[in-house]
Amino acid sequence: MIRTIILGQGMVANYFAVGLERIKAGEIPPYGVPLANVKLRRKIEEIEIVGSYDVDAKKVGKTIYEVAKKEIGEVSPIPEKLKEVEVREGVHLRSLNGVLSGVLGLERKMTLKDAVNIIVDQWREMSPDVIVNIITTENAKPLNDISELEERINGNDVEKLAATQVYAYATLKYREETRRKVAFVNAIPTPVANDENIVKMYEKNGLPLFGDDGATGATPLTADLLEHMATRNRKVEFIVQFNIAGNTDFLALTLPERNLMKEVTKSSMIKDILGYDVPHYIKPTGYLEPLGDRKLVAMHMEYYTFNNLKDEIYINVRMNDSPALAGLLVDLVRIGRICIDRGICGAVYPVNLFYMKMPGPPGSKSISKILAFQKLKEWLREIDGLVEG
Repeated sequence: MIRTIILGQGMVANYFAVGLERIKAGEIPPYGVPLANVKLRRKIEEIEIVGSYDVDAKKVGKTIYEVAKKEIGEVSPIPEKLKEVEVREGVHLRSLNGVLSGVLGLERKMTLKDAVNIIVDQWREMSPDVIVNIITTENAKPLNDISELEERINGNDVEKLAATQVYAYATLKYREETRRKVAFVNAIPTPVANDENIVKMYEKNGLPLFGDDGATGATPLTADLLEHMATRNRKVEFIVQFNIAGNTDFLALTLPERNLMKEVTKSSMIKDILGYDVPHYIKPTGYLEPLGDRKLVAMHMEYYTFNNLKDEIYINVRMNDSPALAGLLVDLVRIGRICIDRGICGAVYPVNLFYMKMPGPPGSKSISKILAFQKLKEWLREIDGLVEG
């Protein structure tokens, strides 16, 4: 069994939980799971969701089944198995400020230190192998020193911390108190795998760390198009790419400081792949409620080809945003457990290179996702002896 805890019971978490149980029950094929046709030692059927956390007052105290039924029950049957897991109250730290009203948060009724202790005690009962962070995009900067994180928590400095940083610290504290190894998956832009000091602490404690910001739809497509241009020596003149959707994460991204975090992770690949930077506009650009989770992606790329002539590419896509990331999580949870089994720790670059927009550790370069997938399979073959299906 791969015991898994979800941080943030939003749309991604709902699709992850529902899709996972439906795959395990043989109801649907594992489309959207990149390694589904690769024989890993750890199987999809081993994944067991044992805990969930959120700060939305409409979700806390409900089961995952109840939350998923309300949010995606019209588009998918909800497995009865999800009635077994209750959504618990987590830490908030402004993660939903300006996005939702009626939010909770343990730090609102106790010190942050006590809140962390309560979470760690709950994790003792759950005995997780993997913790998946998919809370709403929040604004944060890397820490100067890991002691700074601990000092802010002990000093109850809630204004200078992000919820993701607190959860990453709680994972370290859980390891220290129980001696159990656990992998941390950071699928949002808050720098964790790109925070040098957090990476060092995860290495020191023997914990695998995946991040930052799951690469799902438009970003992998852009990366692969850039690789196409680079291998044919075509000079890219500019890139325009925008995304509009109506889910909670896109509502949060209407706040400039949060949008900036996403813009950084989306744009970081251009110079890495092309070898030069180009004028670009690549970021979430709007929220329109009727679009729901099925976002609009539009792209325009202009480039020079042979004889110095100009060509252009235009792309328009409507895609289900949250399921695209949920499918990646099925792989990341299994790889997290494989890393624990094999003693692999710190920011695991071969994993982050394929699954993340801004792969850690700090200073790592991006490549196209097609090439990254081949490198991932080569790495898995070395450490896990995988056999392709």
